Amino acid sequence: MSRAIFFHIFVKNVYSKLMNMIKNIAQFYFNGFKNMPSWGRKLWLIILIKLFVMFAILKIFFFSNYLNANFDTEEEKGDFIIEQLTK
Repeated sequence: MSRAIFFHIFVKNVYSKLMNMIKNIAQFYFNGFKNMPSWGRKLWLIILIKLFVMFAILKIFFFSNYLNANFDTEEEKGDFIIEQLTK
């Protein structure tokens, strides 16, 4: 058997196992959420809302876009970042 054929079979086998593993993980979570009690679904909804607030809303109001406000070019932005990282 040539190397190319062996490699092709090996890659196909690894790909098949990887896809099967991903499918099993997805089914595990899907069945877990499907069989979850109503209070669990409400809890996950609250968690997702809190994450949205933390990452979307707070970024808009509290974290200004410092680099775009203070520097004009990409080179100036890069120099500032390197300077801050190497202090």
